[in-house]
Amino acid sequence: MIALRTLWACRGFILGSVQREFQSRYRNSLLGIVWMVINPLAMITVYTVIFSQIMQARLPAIEGKFAYSIYLCAGILTWGLFTEIVTRAQNVFIENANLIKKLSFPRSCLPVIVILSALLNFCVIFALFLAFLLLCGQFPGWNLWVLLPTLGILVFLGIGLGMVLAIFNVFFRDVGQLSGIVLFFWFWGTPIVYPASILPEAAAELMQYNPMAILISICQQLFLTGTVPDLTGLLPVLALTILLCFFGVHLFRRHVGEMVDEL
Repeated sequence: MIALRTLWACRGFILGSVQREFQSRYRNSLLGIVWMVINPLAMITVYTVIFSQIMQARLPAIEGKFAYSIYLCAGILTWGLFTEIVTRAQNVFIENANLIKKLSFPRSCLPVIVILSALLNFCVIFALFLAFLLLCGQFPGWNLWVLLPTLGILVFLGIGLGMVLAIFNVFFRDVGQLSGIVLFFWFWGTPIVYPASILPEAAAELMQYNPMAILISICQQLFLTGTVPDLTGLLPVLALTILLCFFGVHLFRRHVGEMVDEL
C-alpha cells in the first residue's frame, strides 16, 4: 500500500514522462504515429506472404480466408508487447543514469513508465487489429475479458524479467547484447508464425515449459475460435511471474547503492 501511495503521489511525473517519450519518438517524423502501425504491419505482411502464400501454411482443423493472418497477428502483437517491456526495462537504469544521480524520486516510477509506454503503443496497434476482426466477422465479443488476466500476467512477466536483467546490465553490459540473442531464439522457439501441431512430439512437450507459448496460445485461440480457452495453463506462468517480480525487487533493494555508484 505504501508503494502504491508513493506511485500515486508521483503520478504527474509518471504521466509526464510517458507523454514526453511518446511525443519525442515521432516529433521530427513526417508520418509521425503512422510509423507505429507501419512496422508491425510490414512484418505481418511479409510473414503472411511467405508462410501463407508461398509455403502454403495452413492451420489444422481451422478453415477461413483470414485464419492464418489472425493467428499470426495475435501472436506477433502479444510477443511485441512482451519484448518491448523486456527490452526497454533492461536498459531503464542505464538510460536514466543522469536522472537517478541528480534527482531524488522513487525508483519504482521507472518500471511503471516502461509499462505504461509499452501499453500505449500496444493499444494503438491492437485497436487496428480489433477493427480488422470486426471487418472479417471474427470479433470475439464479450469473451475479450480473457485478455485481462492473460495480458496482465504477460506484462508483469515482462517487467519482472526486464528488471532482473536491468540490474545485471548495470554491472555487466554484455547482458543487454545477450538478451537480444536469447529473445530472437525464444521468438522462433514459440509457436507464433507456425502452429505447434507441426512440431515433433519432443519439441511439442517442451512448449509446456515455455511461458510465452502458453500466453500466446490463449490469445490465438480466443481470436481464432471466439471462445474462452482453458485458462488453467496460466497458473504456472503466474507462479513464475510472481517469483521473477519478487526476485527483481530483492535484487534491486540489495544492490541499489552499488548501482548508483556504477552508473
